[in-house]
Amino acid sequence: MPTLDTDGKPLSMFEFWPAWFFYTPVVVQWLWYGIKYRSFSLPLAANPGIELSGMVGESKDAILSLAGEKAKPWVLPYVMWEKNDASPETQAHQAMSLLQKEGLGFPVVAKPDLGCRGAGVRLVENRGELEEYMRLFPNGARLMLQQKAPYNAEAGVFYVRYPGEKRGRIFSLTLKYNPFVTGDGKRNLAQLIDDDPRAGQLSHLYHARHEDKLDLVLADGETFRLAFAGSHSRGAIFRNGNAYITDALVDRLDEIFNDFPGYHFGRLDLKFKDIDSLMEGNDFVMLEANGASSEAAHIWDRGATLKDAFSTLLAQYRMLFEIGNKQRALGHNVPTLMELYRAWRKEKALVQDYPSTD
Repeated sequence: MPTLDTDGKPLSMFEFWPAWFFYTPVVVQWLWYGIKYRSFSLPLAANPGIELSGMVGESKDAILSLAGEKAKPWVLPYVMWEKNDASPETQAHQAMSLLQKEGLGFPVVAKPDLGCRGAGVRLVENRGELEEYMRLFPNGARLMLQQKAPYNAEAGVFYVRYPGEKRGRIFSLTLKYNPFVTGDGKRNLAQLIDDDPRAGQLSHLYHARHEDKLDLVLADGETFRLAFAGSHSRGAIFRNGNAYITDALVDRLDEIFNDFPGYHFGRLDLKFKDIDSLMEGNDFVMLEANGASSEAAHIWDRGATLKDAFSTLLAQYRMLFEIGNKQRALGHNVPTLMELYRAWRKEKALVQDYPSTD
């Protein structure tokens, strides 16, 4: 990863303002385009290979399963499990057998199949931790056990490709950094978090996540990672990486999504070896491919302006309507807003019961 610059202001003025503030202009634009295109649900047709285009309630497995034989090697391997009434110990044993059958083993990243913004994501390093995750996960819900990536560097790459076009584009590239604090041999973890210019703004997240370690005094110079999941709402640090977008990377994504039917718009969560390799379109793996509700996450860079954020979000949803309109012309079904509402209710009910996020 490019070195994280921690000098200057720790976050933007609006970085943690409520979502309704940013999406109010999007709602107004949505109404206007709904009238213009004679359909308020066109965005739900933009990715015909994904339920509701991935606006809400999309299955991670269903999206990644779109990958054909040429695209599959770029997807980080995983297995799926549906939580049942058997004991956590029994289910952990069965899931481990499934992992072994697929040539996978610990560590794995456990995450819900349905869910967004890093909900319920945990690093599982042994059987005991898998049993605990099974104990906390809601019955009847599906979970993914994905091989831990061989790389540590992470990026969110927003890829857009209009139907019928041979070449797509990268609309946004965001570098994701794990937040950390550095010990001084005097203050405990709680104090280090509270005194940090950025972490202190999210102390409610970090205190709850590391409740059993808050009294720990780190040695001078020792670092402590505060978050594992690369989600902004869970505490990850985002930096604008648009300067690293290259034709070579676009070419590689075009090659992958030539074998990924029904996917035209969304953010790819990638782990990569180093920034030079990523720019060359090499040495990366795909953790997830998110759909229509994805954000071009570079707007959460500390240097972003409100104008940047609003113009980016409005451009996203303009493209969604344009792509949805083209898909409708090609004969694809346009789901209804009632279907969207039902899926949102289902996802919201599930997310409340997921385990806490690492």
